[in-house]
Amino acid sequence: MKFTYRSGLWTTGPDPEPPPLATVLEVSGAVLAGTVDDRSRQIQITLTDVDRADWLWRLVGATGHAAVVAALGVEGTVDHVEIDSAAIDPDTADTLRRLALGHWLRRWWPASRRDGIADLDAAVLDGELALLTAAAHEFFDDDSFDADVAGLLRPHGSRLNSLLNHHDSRVAGLARSCAELAEDSGVALGGLLEPAGRRDDYALAAGPGDGAGADVAIADGRSSVPWSAVPPGVFDAAEDTIRWRVAADGDHVGVAVRTDVWGAGSPAGLAVRLRSGAVNGTGVLDGAGAATIGLFDGDRPLNPDAAWDHDWSDASVTVGTEVPEDRPARERVRAFARARLTTPGDDAFLAELLAAAADY
Repeated sequence: MKFTYRSGLWTTGPDPEPPPLATVLEVSGAVLAGTVDDRSRQIQITLTDVDRADWLWRLVGATGHAAVVAALGVEGTVDHVEIDSAAIDPDTADTLRRLALGHWLRRWWPASRRDGIADLDAAVLDGELALLTAAAHEFFDDDSFDADVAGLLRPHGSRLNSLLNHHDSRVAGLARSCAELAEDSGVALGGLLEPAGRRDDYALAAGPGDGAGADVAIADGRSSVPWSAVPPGVFDAAEDTIRWRVAADGDHVGVAVRTDVWGAGSPAGLAVRLRSGAVNGTGVLDGAGAATIGLFDGDRPLNPDAAWDHDWSDASVTVGTEVPEDRPARERVRAFARARLTTPGDDAFLAELLAAAADY
């Protein structure tokens, strides 16, 4: 392992793939990153405050830790530090990697009814991650973003209480451990709001329907939701889940947009945009993942004659923020998820095992 001084920070390389393939974990004084479907790579460590990273010796040994601290003491003279790979503790590396994986599962697991990728029980996943975080307390301090055990437990109080008598002893045992951890952390599980429903409780959004699409379509198509552009747990993670239809209603031209919603989160308020050359329109989704948006030619309302004459071949409809994310990256994530459901590894979370059993 080599620590290199780059852009004012000490970091190991190489850089991981960007989201949604990147796993990230913030610990005391450092950010750890990796590529979720490539365990052959070492975890990348970026030191943000070496004085807070007093856990580093657990991973690279006391000699390696001392070498890094010494190099920082002569900053500007030394630009890299080599650490013997034999000094790296594999158990510590596995602990950190699994914590990062747990947070990745919370954000990026590609649950999809259309693709047949089972959902993960959020209460079970967050509960197990909370227990792992508490057990690895030496890697965190109060300023570490991923150290919030109470934040992992708090949204699932009623759900975890209901799992105390679950027929699966693994689930019941997890719920009991979470209840004990909640008590130690000052979280009252019994007094919390009911958790949001699971994905199984939700149906797909309705089809294109009425509105701007009531008349003959001037143009229509499909687009995909970039996962990095939206919160987790809102949309079906398949491709082509945005359906759009341009039509005229009298003198007005608009686009009706429908998305496939499958999650506990709400799409309400998320931005939706259509662009096609100079033609544009912007709006927000409602709680069902739908929107009807007026279209403009530049800054003037688009009229029906101009809409019929327009070349819509370059039209794109996007949801959420503007992000650079491609379909091949999402396909890699789906392949990774399917492989974990088919053959769970030794690092599988209980939520994954339950999903694999339900899928089978």
